[in-house]
Amino acid sequence: MIKEFRVALAWGGSILLLALGAKFAFNRGYIDKDMMLRLVIGINGLMIVYYGNLVPKKVAPNANVRQVMRVSGWSQVLGGLAYTGLWALAPIPLAATLGTAAVAASLLVTLGYCFWLRAQGRAGI
Repeated sequence: MIKEFRVALAWGGSILLLALGAKFAFNRGYIDKDMMLRLVIGINGLMIVYYGNLVPKKVAPNANVRQVMRVSGWSQVLGGLAYTGLWALAPIPLAATLGTAAVAASLLVTLGYCFWLRAQGRAGI
């Protein structure tokens, strides 16, 4: 529990440090406003990837829950990578729209899989 709290604090601190560093670099003229925005928002996708990677590694009470956790982890990792890639490479309006859609799709994949398992009568949750 303490380790998870420390990791969450490290993520929060790194996001704040990145934001402050990006603002400092912008004020000095090293980066432009678009780069500052891309850095600060793009790191959120990396955080989604990190936590998505942790999901399947948690202890689960039965096999069906482990299946859901694997699907959830994969969808979050892929959604987070898509989010980060779009914020790194796509025009900002397109990155905002498609990046949000990628993260929302990862959530819908997980929910859809849960409902599919329940419809199959194998949920046991």
